[in-house]
Amino acid sequence: MGEPLESAGLFLRLSAARIRAQLQYRTSFALQTVGMFLISFLDFAAILVIFANVPQLGGWSVSEVALLYAISSLAFSLTDLAIGHLDYLPQLIRDGSFDLLLVRPRGTLFQVVTQDFQIRRIGKVAQSLMVLGYALATLDVIWTPDRVALLIATIPAGALIFASIWVAAICIVFWTTEGNEAANAVTYGGTFFAQYPINIYDRWLRRFLAYLIPTAFVAYFPCLYILGKADPLGLPVWLQVSSPLVALAAALAAGLIWRTAVRHYQSAGG
Repeated sequence: MGEPLESAGLFLRLSAARIRAQLQYRTSFALQTVGMFLISFLDFAAILVIFANVPQLGGWSVSEVALLYAISSLAFSLTDLAIGHLDYLPQLIRDGSFDLLLVRPRGTLFQVVTQDFQIRRIGKVAQSLMVLGYALATLDVIWTPDRVALLIATIPAGALIFASIWVAAICIVFWTTEGNEAANAVTYGGTFFAQYPINIYDRWLRRFLAYLIPTAFVAYFPCLYILGKADPLGLPVWLQVSSPLVALAAALAAGLIWRTAVRHYQSAGG
């Protein structure tokens, strides 16, 4: 327990230092944050355009899809805020800077994710919270203790699932340094798919999202339980409350993939 707590404390201190540095340029920070906030609404605007033409989408109302969107978007926004700098990994490998991380006492993954912290990404967090507020205000949900608990647990579980997917996908660059686009297709693409009910997708894509890349556990399954909806796919009910366990399993798998990739890493100079 000592080492994880120490690492978490160090992460918070490093992030706080970078936040203070970015706040030195307050006008730039404000403009970037507002821009991120406004740009984030485009995805939700697309949902509103769809519902301007159809009353339901796969049996889901606009408020129900808004809840799906809000939970998945909030989870990914928190992930992006915490570890979005993983996108810099290909550059570290190309220019040989990753070699320096190998000789330092901290883990390589920890060093990569603490190299930067862009506070402007909080604009997307704010936008997601606004949509979540709209969804909760317009839905007719009977809030039992188990539903409240699941909603609270779903956000960090979803963030951990997205983080695990991101870490696992970015490892492709250890074998092909130009694989960042393929990783982005899984991470950012998975976020887009998680914003809609998976029953609207073809069978192969549903299986891919639910079992191989478990983005269905970010919002779809928890929302079924919270809303008291029957699963159109007829999947087991226990899946609807499994997000925390899936998140832990995904984190363990991502850690194993990262360690395996680092062991097979070949220096840019060798």
